[in-house]
Amino acid sequence: MPYTKFKAKIHEIIFEADTKEGKVFDVALLIFIVISIVATMLETVVSLRDKYGELLIAIEWIVTIFFTIEYILRIYSSKNPWSYIFSFYGIVDLLSIFPTYFGVFNPSAKSLAVIRSLRLLRVFRVLKLGNFLNAYESLNAALKESKNKILVFLAMVLIIVLIVGSLMYIVEGDNGSGFDNIPISIYWAIVTVTTVGYGDIAPITPLGQFFASCLMIVGYAIIAVPTGIIGAGIVNAHNKAGISTQVCHGCGQEDHRKGAKFCYNCSETLS
Repeated sequence: MPYTKFKAKIHEIIFEADTKEGKVFDVALLIFIVISIVATMLETVVSLRDKYGELLIAIEWIVTIFFTIEYILRIYSSKNPWSYIFSFYGIVDLLSIFPTYFGVFNPSAKSLAVIRSLRLLRVFRVLKLGNFLNAYESLNAALKESKNKILVFLAMVLIIVLIVGSLMYIVEGDNGSGFDNIPISIYWAIVTVTTVGYGDIAPITPLGQFFASCLMIVGYAIIAVPTGIIGAGIVNAHNKAGISTQVCHGCGQEDHRKGAKFCYNCSETLS
């Protein structure tokens, strides 16, 4: 079918947030997401389900119908519908409306309600509104830039808990303090270095308590490391070019740079 101006307008409203209509649609979508999440959570409370079950079911159907219309319009307004249908968000959109319809034929489908939580992922698309997009892009760029440093940091933490866990097994293993094997000792080391401290296992010898004290201090010290790494990444990403809300009509690719006139994935002209 020919790609008309009407389809292009629908695509701009639904997929993008550069226009007033697009922003209104994204806000409405966010409201329906919140309503859906709240209704799903309340439905798990037995007392509320018994008292307001019919109302919650009605809300679920209204939300599902809205998402269904949205899903159909996304397919209709895409130059290449299959690229959207088999995209990540296309599959999420389909799965998010599936349990309600399937429940009509199979009441046991209520157990599939957990799939509805995938609607939360829609929030990331709604975050394309205004300044939220630049903030999201800065954080995303910082995480990507800091990936290798974070992996090295996690590897060092793993080495520390392996060494300390093994030492604690040697020191405390025969004292009935709970360090019965190295895996349990490593578990204790992880709990300690992360400053969680369940207290289910604790050293009782002076040497073991000394190692535990050292590990606690190390735990406080390493808390600041990931924060510093990601913070530096955010500073480096702050001055980079921002991301626009443009979504390619052809392939559905997002995250185009501001001012881009062509899709970086398929070279389609952007609106």
